Formats: sequence, C-alpha cells, structure tokens
Amino acid sequence: MNAPNMNKPSETDWARVDAMTDEMIDTSNIPPLSDEFFAKATWRMPRPSVSITVRVEPDILEWFKAQGDEYDRLMTVALRIYAEAHKKSYPSSSSMSANQ
Repeated sequence: MNAPNMNKPSETDWARVDAMTDEMIDTSNIPPLSDEFFAKATWRMPRPSVSITVRVEPDILEWFKAQGDEYDRLMTVALRIYAEAHKKSYPSSSSMSANQ
C-alpha cells in the first residue's frame, strides 16, 4: 500500500459489520480446522514491553501518530518486522523467540 492510500478513510460500513451475527457470516470458503491443527497449536501470550527513549525524525513520528492511538504499538511491530528480516545478518546475544 502506498503512502497516499494510508490516510484514506475506510469505506467499510463498520456499523453493519458490528451488527452481524456469527450465523450471518459466510464461511463456506474457509476449510475446517483439523484435529492435527489443534494438536500442533500453541498458546501465545504477549511479552511484556520495555519502555525506552528513542530518537526518530519528526515526520516519521507524525506518520505513525496519524495511524491512530496505538501508534506506539505499530512502531513496535515495524521494528519487529525489521529485526526478524535481519536476524540472520545480525545475530544477537538474546534470541527473539517465536513465542510472541
């Protein structure tokens, strides 16, 4: 998605979506989950976060803030994506586990 599209308001009728019951949702194209899926599934709890101070350029901070009240969480997600993508290039002493 490009930058101009990120600031467009949603055209989704959220009131209609909120009013839908489970029975009204068409799940015909979703395959059922097997016992094997549930046997392999693991429970993941969010890790506690650590508060830090980091300097970012003002335009970057404003862009994240424009995404909504949880902009700090979005920044964390962006950092995680970057870290995961570069994990093999820069191994660290503390591993980033898959249990998020």
